[in-house]
Amino acid sequence: MKWTWGAVALIVAASTLAASAQPVRWSKFNIPVSGTSVDYPSSIFTEAAGRPDGYGQRFQTADGRADLTIQAAPNAQNDSPAAFLAKKHPPPRIQYKRVTQRFFAVSSYKGDKVWYNRCNFSGRLVHCVLINYPAEEERDWDEIVTRISLSLSSK
Repeated sequence: MKWTWGAVALIVAASTLAASAQPVRWSKFNIPVSGTSVDYPSSIFTEAAGRPDGYGQRFQTADGRADLTIQAAPNAQNDSPAAFLAKKHPPPRIQYKRVTQRFFAVSSYKGDKVWYNRCNFSGRLVHCVLINYPAEEERDWDEIVTRISLSLSSK
């Protein structure tokens, strides 16, 4: 059987749509020592990918195309969200930025990826989610990123 590029592209597109049609299974990830809690799509981020600084866990997709870090870290200087973000030296061309007295959320592009970071501040801890995923799948990730972000909490 002879395959054309068009047929291959159609098969890949169909398999991608079929995979995205599967319901997403959500789980709650807790960091007991910090009180950090977040909903995350455990059917997407299936692989443990190490530990971040402070407390928490890194996850990635089975194919490694996307990753998620759930983290709580000390805010030793008791920085405000704006001061903490400034010390991280974010890139100059941030596409989305929201900073309040209790959290910041920033997002932009880096190469062929979208990155999104949200950090909530409580006491001397910063509770964060950091997500990286393919830019070409940005619309597919919008609802997932929103749910993760809005579910981030601390006791």
